[in-house]
This record gives sequence, C-alpha cells and structure tokens, in this order.
Amino acid sequence: MYAVVETGGKQLKVEVGSSIFVEKLDANVGDKVVLDKVVLVGDDTTKIGTPYVEGATVECEVEKQGKNKKIIVFKYKPKKGSTRRKQGHRQPFTKLAVKAINA
Repeated sequence: MYAVVETGGKQLKVEVGSSIFVEKLDANVGDKVVLDKVVLVGDDTTKIGTPYVEGATVECEVEKQGKNKKIIVFKYKPKKGSTRRKQGHRQPFTKLAVKAINA
C-alpha cells in the first residue's frame, strides 16, 4: 500500500517502513506526526481525493531534525565593480519514518 501526501507545499509518495525528508515541522525527535492531507491512496483499488481523500491519514514518527548541505548563492551584475553578493543557505528539514497508512 502506498499514498501520496502533501506537506510543506510538496507532494511525496510514501510507503509503510520508508523514510522521507520534509520541510521542517515543529516536533521533537520521537514524536508522532499525523499527515492528514492525503491526495491519493493506492492498493488493489486506487482512491483519488478531490482534493484530499476523506478519512485517510498517514502516521509517522520523527527520526531527525537537521539542515541540508550548504548551497552558495552568488549574485552579481557584469561590468559593475561593486555589485557582488555572496550568500550561503542551509535549508532545515525533518526526517520522518512512515509507520502506518490509514485509508
């Protein structure tokens, strides 16, 4: 059984036992998180939501809170000596372990 959930403005395909990386959630390591914006549930029959499947949830457990690798954002205007800007960014994430899909 699999499901497509929406979290953090993105849609992710999840299965029981898999780990997913989502945008940072306000939860501590070991907490249970219930994702209720389920777009699709697939098994022998497929349920498609309009926009979400009624009564379907995905239960997860927080494994880790962290930050991704640093990316460098470098902006400049050619032929202008003083318009250079170097900036770094590390996107925070939450790692979830999928425990159950309730449909």
